[in-house]
Order: sequence, then structure tokens, then C-alpha cells
Amino acid sequence: MSKRLPSAPPVLPGLDYVRPLGSGGFADVFLYQQDMPRRSVAVKVLPSDVRDPDLLRMFNAEADVLAHLSAHPSIVTVYQAGVSADGRPYIVMEYCPGSLVQRYRIERIPVEEVLPIGVKMAGALESAHRAGLVHRDVKPSNILMTSFGAPVLADFGISSSLARGTEHEVLAMSIPWSAPEVVAEHTTGTVASEVWSLAATVYSLLAGHSPFERRERGQNTREQLRRRIARASYTDIPRGDVPDELQHVLATAMHRDARERYASARELGEALQGVQRALGLAPTPLEVPAQEWAPASERVDFADASLRGPTRTRVAESTRRKAAAAAGLDGFARDEDTDISRQDASPRRRWWPWLIAGSCVVVAGAATAVTLLLTGVV
Repeated sequence: MSKRLPSAPPVLPGLDYVRPLGSGGFADVFLYQQDMPRRSVAVKVLPSDVRDPDLLRMFNAEADVLAHLSAHPSIVTVYQAGVSADGRPYIVMEYCPGSLVQRYRIERIPVEEVLPIGVKMAGALESAHRAGLVHRDVKPSNILMTSFGAPVLADFGISSSLARGTEHEVLAMSIPWSAPEVVAEHTTGTVASEVWSLAATVYSLLAGHSPFERRERGQNTREQLRRRIARASYTDIPRGDVPDELQHVLATAMHRDARERYASARELGEALQGVQRALGLAPTPLEVPAQEWAPASERVDFADASLRGPTRTRVAESTRRKAAAAAGLDGFARDEDTDISRQDASPRRRWWPWLIAGSCVVVAGAATAVTLLLTGVV
């Protein structure tokens, strides 16, 4: 199958196209400059010829999932979503200039740098799980780096609900980082499989390759990787600076039997914190929501394949201004720190202040005359 060519960037209100950022199997990502507030943003767009309801469901779900979770410091932030003038759904997100997609293959990333990434991703996944959601595609390329060098989890395009029997669920996976039960298609994603994928990702960042990948050319086809993952025999990372405690944590998280793994992403994060302490490093904060936390908005509807959001190419005249004009308030400006003030270039003449002033002068003159008569001056 030939690779899909990237689509043209859409015209979007308040956003100026800069350049392409990447193209995936079903969506393109472009860099735009936002006018107000001024900042760089990443815009993910479906191709113009998309008609597949499964893709629309996945795209809508990604926008809604990010809306639930993007307040987390280790999950990419979503700003808005809508439909372009040519009918293409889009999501406007935080622009992250860095990624781990190539770095771990060409650079020996220090253990003390990888451990905080693992802890932060554990906090992000634990937050998603507490919201009833699974990411289903945890891997190095989906960990982006913000402008401040902080890792954030991205690409919730194939995320799903933890609720069993979800209708319209699409089986999708990135085999090198998928758990044995996912590769065998026994499940589309669980907390246990996410624990596996995060451990496999940490393993990759340290080893320079995915856990069951071989260096020999032609030895890493999908079927070959499937068979190795199904056997799930953990092999130590061949680095002298990777401590035994970390090898044990990763081996536990990647156990072939899901019941033998850590019971949650939080437990895996706490185990990685334990390795940090053993190495004399300050443990990275494990940021998870409080027990009483619940998403403020409605639950994500993974069956929604509709086109949602505003569709327009330019910002129309403000409906609030029209309403103000209809109410006779055209020309007034409102600021949160000031009162409503008139901005009329030619204000109407007001006669009543002069009448009041004249009356005051008359009254004052009369009072003065009476005083002089009583004192005999006149």
C-alpha cells in the first residue's frame, strides 16, 4: 500500500499556517501561529476525503479525552477544536518542539534522565485510568517535549474506555510496545497492558531499541516481533549503569502474566521512585488526582462520529456587538476593570447641567442680597 500524501493545510480563523510538522496514517499535523493570544500551536487535521466513521469517532474521542485530561502537567494541552471550511475536523494543541522518537536510537540517554520521564508518564496514565480511559498507544514517539523540556504524553487518537463491551472499538496497536495479551488480540487495552507498554517504553529509552527488537537486519518483522512478545522472556538491558533494582522493576512490569505485574500505573511510578532513592536521587513527584476527583464534564462518547464544532474561514462580526447595537448600546466598551464608558465621537449637547448651574448662581445672589439688607449695609 502506498503512503498517503499529506493534505493541504486548511484556512482557520485566527491562525496563520507556518509549516508541516508530520503526517500519520490518518491525520496530518501542521504548525500555525495563533493571532490572539500570540503563540505557536500544533493543529491536527483529518484529510479532506475522510468518510470513515471509525476515524471520525477516534478523532472526536481524542479531542474529548484531551479536554478531560490536558490540565495534567504531563499530558499535552488542547486549546480548541472545530471543523474547517472544507469540512475537515481539526484539533488545536500545545506545540511541543521536541520528541523522543529518534533521540533514544542515536543517543545514550542517562538513567537519571529516563527515570523522571517514567515517573511523569506513570502519573499521566494513572490520571487517565482514574477517568476511566486507556491510552492504548504508549511508546517513545508519543512522548513529546515542551518548550521547557518537560515530557508530555500525546496522541490519544486510539484511546478507549476502560468500561467493558465498548461498541465501535477499533483494534489498533504499535507492536514493539504492546503487551502479549494485546498482540494476541485477547484485549484492546487494560490498565495491565498500559503498565507493560510504559515499562517497554522506559526499556527502549535505556536500551536504544524496543525490548524484543534485534539488531540483525531483517529480523524484526511484525510476525517475528509478535512471536517474541508472546514468549515475553525479559532480557536485561546491556548497560552497566542500569542498576539491578531498575532491571527488576522493568521485568516485573513486563511479566507475561498480567496478574504478576504492578496493579496500576501509580504502583509502577512508585517503584521507579524507589530506584531513584536507591541511586541517591531526589524522587520525581508522582502527580495524580485526589481520590475524590472526577472529570467535570460529561463522559467521553466513543461512538460519536459526527462533525462537531464551529465551521468558518474568517471571524464574522461579533454577535455581541450586533446585540448591543439593537439595544441602543452601540459605541459602549466594557472592560473588567472599568465602568461602561461612552465612546461617541460627537456627543449630544446636554442642557440640564447648565440649567442647574444657572439656578445655583441665582440662588446664591439672592442669598447675598438678603444678608446685606439685614446687616444694614444697603
